Amino acid sequence: MGERAVSKIRLYVDEDAVERGLVQGLRNAGLDVMTTADSNRLSFPDEEQLIWATEQGRVIYSFNRRDFNRLHSIFLAEGRSHAGIILAQQQRYSVGSQLRGILRLMAVKSAEDMINQLEFLGSYIRGD
Repeated sequence: MGERAVSKIRLYVDEDAVERGLVQGLRNAGLDVMTTADSNRLSFPDEEQLIWATEQGRVIYSFNRRDFNRLHSIFLAEGRSHAGIILAQQQRYSVGSQLRGILRLMAVKSAEDMINQLEFLGSYIRGD
């Protein structure tokens, strides 16, 4: 039995969570990050963003907790799959705290671990 392949999480940052400093920090850390602007998908509905991210094998990062919580539940109830969702509270965390939290999450979770999972960034931010 061979070991299963483990892939690094590739992020898709939605327009609610886009902060140039955060995106640049993630890229500087060597992460594969794409934004809604990069993909010409500004103003697309959340469900379409989640479907597109999944097709691209990307975990979506958003501040839109209500809508993505709901979509996560709907996808699971309907037997649909998504590549993963990371949610944070808007204006609760600094860019530096978000960056450290995402890096901590990515240190313990692979892309495969994130499939159909909903993670709250606050679980990975330690008193920053």
